Amino acid sequence: MMEWQALALSLKLAGWTVALLLPAALAIARVLAWKRFAGRRLVEAALAMPLVLPPTVLGYYLLSAFGANSALGRAFVAVVGHPLAFSFAGLLVASLIFNLPFAIQPMQRAFEAIPADVRPAAACCGMSPWRIFAEIELPLAWPGVLSAMVLTFAHTLGEFGVVLMVGGNIPGETRTIAIAIYDRVQAFDTRSAGLMAAVLLALSLAAIAVAYSTSRRAEPAGGG
Repeated sequence: MMEWQALALSLKLAGWTVALLLPAALAIARVLAWKRFAGRRLVEAALAMPLVLPPTVLGYYLLSAFGANSALGRAFVAVVGHPLAFSFAGLLVASLIFNLPFAIQPMQRAFEAIPADVRPAAACCGMSPWRIFAEIELPLAWPGVLSAMVLTFAHTLGEFGVVLMVGGNIPGETRTIAIAIYDRVQAFDTRSAGLMAAVLLALSLAAIAVAYSTSRRAEPAGGG
């Protein structure tokens, strides 16, 4: 049996994560690609931490930060009226954090690949910084931007450890497709687990195919 509600929630979480993370990741990636400042390597290392931290460790720290005893948790309850942890909002905030490297790094590499003399030449032609970004930088970096969006979307769909720690397993609120698969396996319902796993596999393969396709189109013509 396919749990459509869990799949819909996962797609909703992935969509909101991409939409909210895209502008912030664009700004951060552009700064890291072209600006040289004290502590830059430390910032890059901090943003890459979700890649190496075990999901349960990251989930534990996020759960502690979102809990009712934390300043953030108390402030959220005071404003919204319900806890940040074990809610879709908390799940979304956690998703934004654990997807940072997947969103930023492909964009950063794409901006770094833009020739250094492009922006000064455009400025000499009278183009404003915003026009340079929108009409020159963004089109040139678009394959990396699209790769980042696809990877972020796919990673959100498949994340399990952080989602379970921060969101728990609340149907319609925090029960994602990955958690539903785990529950079906625990219940020895391998048929349902296999069906949902196949759907997730197909979505992930499609996302990876798009990411590789855009990366290939970004390669210089005649490259080895």
